[in-house]
Amino acid sequence: MSSRLLQRIGIPMIAILRNSTHKLVRPDERFILSPCNVNIIRTYAKNKDRGKDKKGKGAKVEINISMISEVVDVDKLKGRCQTAIEKMKDDFAKNLSLRSSTGSIESLSVKFEGKDYELQELAQVVRKNPKTIVIDFTSFPQVIPEVLKAIHSSGLNLNPQQDGTRLYVPVPKVTKEHREALAKNAKALYIKCRDAMKDIQNEYIKKAKKQTGVSEDLLFSVSKQILAMCEEYQTEAKTIYEKKHSELVG
Repeated sequence: MSSRLLQRIGIPMIAILRNSTHKLVRPDERFILSPCNVNIIRTYAKNKDRGKDKKGKGAKVEINISMISEVVDVDKLKGRCQTAIEKMKDDFAKNLSLRSSTGSIESLSVKFEGKDYELQELAQVVRKNPKTIVIDFTSFPQVIPEVLKAIHSSGLNLNPQQDGTRLYVPVPKVTKEHREALAKNAKALYIKCRDAMKDIQNEYIKKAKKQTGVSEDLLFSVSKQILAMCEEYQTEAKTIYEKKHSELVG
């Protein structure tokens, strides 16, 4: 009797469940039939699988100038970073010309008696012809040894010849070695600029953290924004360097 009753009730029920599993069972469950009962078993993700979709790069830091200004002098911060970039660009123009120009030699830094001078302050620089530059020290001959040192260490690939109080500087041909030397100098100038901006960044983050009467949340946010702002300037400097590097190596 009981077996007949089970057949009359259970079998139709199983058929219904088979045809309706999409309504009764969730995606994370399995439907199991047995002769006497129906079981629904839920499966769970392993710990290592959880949160996979949440992983990714951190969100971009939004820079709020007004917020930063509450803690540090943001205009001065930006000005110092921009000055570092302009200094690098100026150094590129003066020292990294493929053709040695009169201007690059005139602005060459010379250390004499503990002070730094531009060469044009110590001598007269004249381009005699397309292949030769003449530096005249008639009024200041005692500085010639220091000028020779400065020229040899400048990376301009120049080989001056002294004749009395004058230096004759042959303009070198553009060789692969010369290009590589200039590219190396460009990288050194870029690194100098980048490190200067990192120093500025760290200085202002320290200043922010020393402020009193400011909430920790604000200080944390401002520190992140200062870091992000300085990184933007560093990226700008890197872009300028990479363009110059490509120009130099050809």
